[in-house]
Amino acid sequence: MVSPVVTEQAVLSALRAVRDPDQQRDIVSLGLVKDLVIEGSQVSLTLAFTDQKPAAKVELHSATRRALAQLEGVSGVAVRMGSAPAPAAHRPAPGARAEPEAAPLIPEVERTIAVSSGKGGVGKSTVAVNLALALRATGAVVGIVDADVYGPDVPLMLGARGKPGMFENRIIPVEAHGMKMMSIGLLVSEREPLIWRGPMLDSFIKQMLRDVNWGPLDYLVFDMPPGTGDAQLSLSQVIPLTGAIVVTTPQEVALLDVRKAIAMFRKLNVPLLGVVENMSHFVCPHCHERTDIFGTTGGARIAEEFGLPLLAQLPLDPETRVGGDEGMPITVRRPQSPQAAAFRKLAEAVIARVGSVAHPLPTIS
Repeated sequence: MVSPVVTEQAVLSALRAVRDPDQQRDIVSLGLVKDLVIEGSQVSLTLAFTDQKPAAKVELHSATRRALAQLEGVSGVAVRMGSAPAPAAHRPAPGARAEPEAAPLIPEVERTIAVSSGKGGVGKSTVAVNLALALRATGAVVGIVDADVYGPDVPLMLGARGKPGMFENRIIPVEAHGMKMMSIGLLVSEREPLIWRGPMLDSFIKQMLRDVNWGPLDYLVFDMPPGTGDAQLSLSQVIPLTGAIVVTTPQEVALLDVRKAIAMFRKLNVPLLGVVENMSHFVCPHCHERTDIFGTTGGARIAEEFGLPLLAQLPLDPETRVGGDEGMPITVRRPQSPQAAAFRKLAEAVIARVGSVAHPLPTIS
């Protein structure tokens, strides 16, 4: 069966259904659609934003991808975020191909670390936030990307409720506890569901890198989505990772899923920094008796099975939960506590491990 021919008229017609949420006009009549190229079933274009708010940019980008992906005959979509049109003398001729980007996405970032998990509910975001803060406590300049679009909890955990600003058509990340942070949770309503597929996640992550003014960073930590599905695979392929950390609890059901996560990273040639066993045990604050609520030695067994270091065994601690709910992570709330000390030891182990496995970041356009 012959696939339908994708025409410029059909593409523009689909794009006229995408409306700016503030101006209530479609993106074609607003002149936002630039560098439109159709090659067989592949469609690419640039959204040349002017004064749109960050939330509107994200919404328009997602809506544009959806509109094109649903168009009959289209099998591939590339939507770039751009700036206002250049003066007429410097604009490309109608129909001309946009110049490919040669620069790396994050040229001033030295190291990127993904914090991942095979399943949800193991405290991955808590580990990511406190690890990032512990790295900062060493004197490093640190940023964090909340890449878990299905549960963007990092703004709550860091007490960041403001909106990111814009300068020269780039997003200025929000600062919290001395760290730069970006999350889709800052751009959409708390109750707005995010139903995104792999290509949309690819584009979102690239925007969080290319279109955010991170500046010089020693570490950029990514709180990844849980699991090994479409989102996790897409993000692992898009992000230029120095290495990945896998978070698990000691219980067997968590180990089943973490094996899949480790196998996925290895298949994608992402260096594995090691395993973090979270909720390792609970020490009663009254009688000081230790209880292994979720079992024992699970993290050690999975680390040994795959030949990876066990970076940390973090206790189950009520104050850590309170700190996350109140926007004051335990490494900031009680820096002298045993739990904060455990996160600092984790940061030391990560720094040492990065030094042994790191390689220069690849350039991704």
